[in-house]
Amino acid sequence: MKRGTVVKSIAGRDKDRFQVVLGCEAGRILVADGKLRKLSTPKAKNSRHLQKTEQHIDLDQIHSDKALRKALTMLDLI
Repeated sequence: MKRGTVVKSIAGRDKDRFQVVLGCEAGRILVADGKLRKLSTPKAKNSRHLQKTEQHIDLDQIHSDKALRKALTMLDLI
């Protein structure tokens, strides 16, 4: 999955939450939502536990957790 792609968690404690892909590390996808998972401490998830959406966020303009939450809210996902 590409950086900035909006995904929906389909397994785990964060099930049914929308998050943004921050990158990939050791075969796992790093995701954050700005509320439970901050940009400074993203969650590493198995790609099988994520459902890709058609939405995309430009992470070059996101510099804080508040901005990330606002971007997800503007997409009507939170």
